[in-house]
Amino acid sequence: MGPRGGVVTQRIANPCTPVRFRAWPPNKRSKFVETSQSSSGIALLYIQPGKPQQNAYVERYNRTVRHEWLDQNQFVSIKEAQHQATTWLWTYNNQRPNMAIGGIPPAAKLANAA
Repeated sequence: MGPRGGVVTQRIANPCTPVRFRAWPPNKRSKFVETSQSSSGIALLYIQPGKPQQNAYVERYNRTVRHEWLDQNQFVSIKEAQHQATTWLWTYNNQRPNMAIGGIPPAAKLANAA
């Protein structure tokens, strides 16, 4: 079981579990997700090739990563890339305003909701 396996299991055990959710094609997802979904009765809806709008949140995030981080940096090593990715992700979640949630960072929105 991967590091997120416990989270998936908790959500499946939750009575508010969705009946279906979008997923990557079978060759792109983990065996854990496959076995968890089959044992819980959750149907997987596959993203059709050439239809990125079916996975709009991930596509939008990927675009942001590409424009704000990958296009701005050159990396000499994997360790440097990992360090810069961690720094960028922290800034993205804690300092960068998100206009979709009222111009505040996601961490502030989460803190206000709690």
